[in-house]
Amino acid sequence: MTKQKMQTAARKGKIAAMKIPTDPSVKIGKLSNGLTYYIKKNAKPANKVELRLAVNAGSILEDDDQLGLAHFMEHMNFNGTKNFKKNELVDYLQSIGVKFGAHLNAYTGFDETVYILPIPSDDEAKLEKGFQILEDWAHGALLEGKDIDEERGVVLEEYRSRRDAGSRMLQKYLPKVMHGSKYAERLPIGTKENLENFKHESIRRFHKDWYRPDLMAVIAVGDVDVAKLEEKIKAHFAHIPAVKNPRKRVVAPLKNHKETFIAIEADKEAPFSRVQVMYKDHDAAKPVVTLGDYRNSMVKSLFTQMLNNRLDELRNAEKPPFVYGFSYHGGTWARGKNAYQSIAGTSADGQLSGLQALLDENERVKRYGFTPGELERAKKNVIARLEKSFKNKDKTESNRIIGEYVNNYLEQEPIPGIEWEYKVNQRLLPTIKLDDVNKIIKNYLHDDNRVVVITGPKKVVTEQQVIDALNSAKTKDLKPYEDVEVASSLITKAPTPGSIIKVTENKDLGTKTFVLSNGAKVTYKKTDFKNDEILFEAFSFGGTSLYTDEEAKATSFANGALSQAGVNNFKLNDLSKMMMGKIVRVNPFIGTYSEGFRGNASPKDLETLFEMVHLYFTALNKDESAFKSFVNKQKGFLGNLLASPNFFFQKEMSEFVYGKNPRYTGFPTPEKYDKADYNLAYKKYQERFADAGDFNFYFVGNVDEKKLAEYATKYIASLPGKNSNEKYKVSSFRPLSGSHTKIVAKGKDPKSQVRINYRGEAEYNKKDALAFESLIEAVKIKLTEQLREKEGGVYSAGAYGSLSKMPYGSYSLTISFPCAPENVEKLKNIAVQEVENMVKNGPTSEDLDKTKKAMILEHKEDVKKNRFWLRTIKNIDYLQNDGKDLSSYENKVNALTKEEIQKVAKKYLTNGYILGVLNPEK
Repeated sequence: MTKQKMQTAARKGKIAAMKIPTDPSVKIGKLSNGLTYYIKKNAKPANKVELRLAVNAGSILEDDDQLGLAHFMEHMNFNGTKNFKKNELVDYLQSIGVKFGAHLNAYTGFDETVYILPIPSDDEAKLEKGFQILEDWAHGALLEGKDIDEERGVVLEEYRSRRDAGSRMLQKYLPKVMHGSKYAERLPIGTKENLENFKHESIRRFHKDWYRPDLMAVIAVGDVDVAKLEEKIKAHFAHIPAVKNPRKRVVAPLKNHKETFIAIEADKEAPFSRVQVMYKDHDAAKPVVTLGDYRNSMVKSLFTQMLNNRLDELRNAEKPPFVYGFSYHGGTWARGKNAYQSIAGTSADGQLSGLQALLDENERVKRYGFTPGELERAKKNVIARLEKSFKNKDKTESNRIIGEYVNNYLEQEPIPGIEWEYKVNQRLLPTIKLDDVNKIIKNYLHDDNRVVVITGPKKVVTEQQVIDALNSAKTKDLKPYEDVEVASSLITKAPTPGSIIKVTENKDLGTKTFVLSNGAKVTYKKTDFKNDEILFEAFSFGGTSLYTDEEAKATSFANGALSQAGVNNFKLNDLSKMMMGKIVRVNPFIGTYSEGFRGNASPKDLETLFEMVHLYFTALNKDESAFKSFVNKQKGFLGNLLASPNFFFQKEMSEFVYGKNPRYTGFPTPEKYDKADYNLAYKKYQERFADAGDFNFYFVGNVDEKKLAEYATKYIASLPGKNSNEKYKVSSFRPLSGSHTKIVAKGKDPKSQVRINYRGEAEYNKKDALAFESLIEAVKIKLTEQLREKEGGVYSAGAYGSLSKMPYGSYSLTISFPCAPENVEKLKNIAVQEVENMVKNGPTSEDLDKTKKAMILEHKEDVKKNRFWLRTIKNIDYLQNDGKDLSSYENKVNALTKEEIQKVAKKYLTNGYILGVLNPEK
């Protein structure tokens, strides 16, 4: 059907009943036992396949003796199956470079459990093993009593890690939000009492009832032929017997209610305040099946975008009613029940005004609707984003595609494919009129099936005030929204172009560099990783290191506000409107050692990116009201942050390690924002961006060299170049190092946080840096093995750090994990012992092999990403890195020996460590 015919037919309603097609590149089938499968060949990334096992069963199906066991069952599938005895699964996957947590994972919800497994596909044995794992997850769990009891500790630690102010308040208001439903009683994590005491038979019964092929889908997307993947699925899953007389899989209903339920909950440890008004639909949600359904979803999307644009404008006011605010119509915790929801984050004392602002904006739309300009901008935005996805359709990574098929199985979401969606939106968007969008809010807003939830550190709003706010929005004098027309162009005075005086090429890296007439350098690399993406960075050395101590402190909390004022006399709200329909982002920054820009653009919008860069150099606005808006939002966000034990711990440890630095500004507080010097920050910004000639600019992606050269000469070479060539200054201050202990008491939950930090100065060299990177990966493996699997004392344990060369040679390794207060000393000692084992012996041969595989696998994927190359070519200048190292990375990793890693461990990890412990208050 032609575009014109479809538009005409859509107006007449003739094609509303047409069924939405399924993407023909996706093969969907069903085995005789009821198991569904989805397969798609996708070449990005190469030599990899993403596997998912979706089980249409979650915590909502638990019996009263099974609270938390849907989630516990997920854990047990990693701890003893037919072909992988306890711990063997994680051990095997690590041996082929798949990291536990980062790659291999799973999650349990109210209605589903989904297992996530990425597997290398260039080796038949690995691919076969991947499907064997999926088969074991589907029906091979052993559920031996000993293994169940050993896993209790890990699950209880996950339960402990989730206990905080938010979870406490959630348990209080969930019964009102999910009124009259099992959803109010079936949080997936379960209860502590049941996790500690459930009988083995309870989890075995859950597995028997719900882990069955008619409630499962296997999804495979990756660089393997469809026929081969289908063959694997049939070989591994067709023989699983269908369950005779299966227990009925019911959908838990969510009852309608005439009342407005109001939940006002407070917890003194709550770091943030939030208001939410929810209007639950009267009827069950219907799947989007026909073209008419799809068009309705397009109307809803436009409505949401336009309303949220208005809320963003309110957020940018001098006295914003909220820190953030948004609305949408969509799912609730209950499958099959949608709701219209408006949500805002507010200051601790601003809950009522935030709620009133949300109610008023909804009412304003109900009375007066949107304007033609708002609709046209929203349509442009929709098409721009779909066009980007469409252009990148053959370059989209498998892990970004596969979720759609999981949702199709679990929620019946349509999967017509991006090409269909892009073309249908092109044809149908012109048929959507203002009245189509304006009228839908009348169905959203109603006095019944309504819930208001207010949470924060203290109760400052009463139920009566909420009721009054709900009523007053209907009667108050509200003016229609005024849509102020904005200019069509950012640049009001065309700059006088400079020129390119020299072009150099690095054939090894595939880059070219323009030296401009003002001294600036533009380096770019054209890639084919994405068809519709250009990433961008720029820097000049100096940053705040060139400020005096007093200037650095005075401007620290004002620098973030500078770009909030807009450019070239266009305010932030004006710029937002002007950017509608464009894919472009530019953010200036002033860091400690450099200033510059970060951003990205669609190739068609690259000139807009250059215009913005030019204006950030020459025409940054100075706007006190924009600064006050920024400060008010920050103060609202920070108001009760330090009541949170975790944030308080961060503050205390930061002061302990860095507090003696004469430039130390400490944790942000409302008082510090009140003292921030905007005038000085603006003056210093102008100084830092006065000389474009000592800036380096980098572009990576689908770059058109001719256009890049044109824009570079017009917008960058035209900027003043003063040949300043500044360098950053390195302070004489050094953070705390050696052996020290800091114990912090905060919070009422019985949980602790342990942080072990090895740090100090070092003479940087590339060989040590690579060995140190490998050392950290080996430590991570040991922490999971010892603290989680052997001791059952943590849910997760992390290790991170590096050997750095800037601003001076230094090393840092931080180990961090949450645990029970009574286990702090024991688990800390085990973690430290693992580091000492590295010093004495280096990693085991098995762990070194796992580490190498993970590093190489990650590198192979990284070199096919624009982000990796942007970082690489920038750091040749920024860190004086050698670009020639790239081609030999794999060989250098493979050449690493236990002795080399032991050597760096002995060199850097024998000078003591800083121990930080967060304990609950007594």
